Amino acid sequence: MQKQPTRSIWNTCRVLGALVLLLAGASVAHAQREPLYTQYMYNIGSFNPAYVGSVERPDLSLLYRAQWIDIPGAPRTIRFGANVPLGNRKHGLGFNAVNDQLGPTSQTFVDFSYSFQVQFTYDVYLAFGLDAGGTFLNTDFSKGTFENPGEPILDQQNINEFYPTIGAGLFLYQDFWYVGVSVPNFLTDALYSNEVAQIVSDQLQFNFIGGYVFEFSDNLKFKPAFLVNYMAGAPVTANVSANFLISDVVTAGAAYRFDNAVSGLAGFQISDNVFMGYGYDYNTNGLGGYNSGTHEIIVKFYLGSGGGSDRDPDSGKSKKKGKQIDSPRFF
Repeated sequence: MQKQPTRSIWNTCRVLGALVLLLAGASVAHAQREPLYTQYMYNIGSFNPAYVGSVERPDLSLLYRAQWIDIPGAPRTIRFGANVPLGNRKHGLGFNAVNDQLGPTSQTFVDFSYSFQVQFTYDVYLAFGLDAGGTFLNTDFSKGTFENPGEPILDQQNINEFYPTIGAGLFLYQDFWYVGVSVPNFLTDALYSNEVAQIVSDQLQFNFIGGYVFEFSDNLKFKPAFLVNYMAGAPVTANVSANFLISDVVTAGAAYRFDNAVSGLAGFQISDNVFMGYGYDYNTNGLGGYNSGTHEIIVKFYLGSGGGSDRDPDSGKSKKKGKQIDSPRFF
């Protein structure tokens, strides 16, 4: 396995720290809490626009998440995403469409992403990303029953609003690891409606990600990762995961969301162009006794040929024609 020089690691850490401070101080904006993903390692482009140009070839993904089975009105999430690196590998384009259902509230997020990356050191790349789009919010208070039916907001029955979003992200990566930070929405005046402001959190959200690939042998790789969501005034959501990749085909592992859930992960590379993953969450908090868990399924489609001599992000080795690539990976 290729070793990263100590000086390069030190420089990388210094630059990442400076970039995080820059991004943190850029705004005191508003943003919504995004849907949770157990298989976040396959959905980085959904919350960090800088990622979209780092992939080896274009990919499409479909995800369905059914949360807290047996609880009426529990969250249901559908996501479609696309990551498209452009020919020179310096630019990338992305697209996300997410529909999140929660009780009487439905939110549909749509955004387009652009990334630009530079070669930070001889084998470390730094990507900058922006995304722009909006959220369609719909509420129907005629659905369900409420603990305080006299609340004034319930008299309106239906609320339909649209508010724009502009986000940004940074993504620093090498063959065997990545770190990144992103903010979904910087707009301070997006929630102009008092009714909407009562439903959608109006605080800035930060997403911190990281992962590393340990190659034990040609047929076994170990891949830990983390995702931390921070929003002022709300509990920090911290996720850690660990996957084993066997023969570049089968993925098996586990994940833990602190004070929330423990998860089992499984995946299978159906072909050179198709990957399917499954995650199951069991709540470790008080909700565990009231539901049958959470199911999440993702299918990824890789477009184009896998031939050529580009680097394999999983193994760090040069890819040869005919070798299966884009096996389940974190980045």
